[in-house]
Amino acid sequence: MAPMYKHVIKPLFFKFGPEGVHDFMVAIGKFMGSFSLGRSFLAMIYGYRGPDISKTVDGVYYKTPILLSAGFDYNGNLTQVLPSLSFGGVEVGSITAQPCEGNPKPRLTRLPFSKSILVNKGLKNDGIEAVLARLAKKQKMKDFVIGLSFARTNNSKTCSTEAGIEDYLFSLRKAVEAGIGDYYTLNISCPNAFGGEAFSTPELLGKLMIEVDKVARTKPLYIKMPLTILDNVFMQLLGILDQHNVQGVIIGNLQKDYSTIDKRDPVPEKYRGGLSGKPCWTRSNELIAMTKKEYKDRFTIVGCGGVFSYEDAQIKFDLGADLIHLITGMIYEGPGLIKKICQGISRHPSSVGRAHHS
Repeated sequence: MAPMYKHVIKPLFFKFGPEGVHDFMVAIGKFMGSFSLGRSFLAMIYGYRGPDISKTVDGVYYKTPILLSAGFDYNGNLTQVLPSLSFGGVEVGSITAQPCEGNPKPRLTRLPFSKSILVNKGLKNDGIEAVLARLAKKQKMKDFVIGLSFARTNNSKTCSTEAGIEDYLFSLRKAVEAGIGDYYTLNISCPNAFGGEAFSTPELLGKLMIEVDKVARTKPLYIKMPLTILDNVFMQLLGILDQHNVQGVIIGNLQKDYSTIDKRDPVPEKYRGGLSGKPCWTRSNELIAMTKKEYKDRFTIVGCGGVFSYEDAQIKFDLGADLIHLITGMIYEGPGLIKKICQGISRHPSSVGRAHHS
């Protein structure tokens, strides 16, 4: 199926706008996931069947250590179909306290030479209450992890520190009360929101975490970290998190450094979103290695950014990642990528670790 995707399906998709294709694929995925025959058909093609590569991280069991990153299934429509594509889980979101229309279009721009997508979605989503209601209606698929990513609502009302903190807390409390989600993520580093990255400075992150600690929960909490940041500031953020009830970090978010764009791709005249995919690769790996070296097993590390093959995933595992998140690799390489990564892991199971922080 990989040649079919690369030579027929992808060229066809790339003739259309990326957001329209995304919405079409979500609709197809939602439909195929809604009945057992559809799920079985996809699993027959894309499902991993091989030696056990499961992993328990922070008490959560992952059938495979590859998850669909936040940003694709932001409204929780695909939890039924993703297990058939060999994913061990999905991070739904980022979800905000109030519904968000998102930034003006175009919100997605392909940069094919850079193996990237310029993302300027502006946290488009239906809001925490609608997403939780949708997830509550769905049958939870066996051995499939659902993470919930929370971000600050993208409007002028949440720009103050106090309003922003309350916005995060509202979503977190709602999820905890509903008992939905196997783990939670605070997205402190979305580069496309009104007012910018509000909580990616040490001082403001500390204020946020003091309040988050007051929310009683039993599920692991992860922080989605910024990539385009100085080493010393990144380490200061980790130092803050080390003092709080945080189990791990996702490294990391979109790349804001446009110098990473391949010269053959058009560079926007002014900043209008972050880069996914390969432009994130080098920096995410540097920060994973730095975190592992300084903090050993204190933090679960989720590696995210530029994974287009099993070899890419393996490099992140070797540097210290416990789990892998991806989106862009699937868009460029096709849905068979996840199965290929799982097959690679099955040939080298000891290199990704059997269990961690469990």
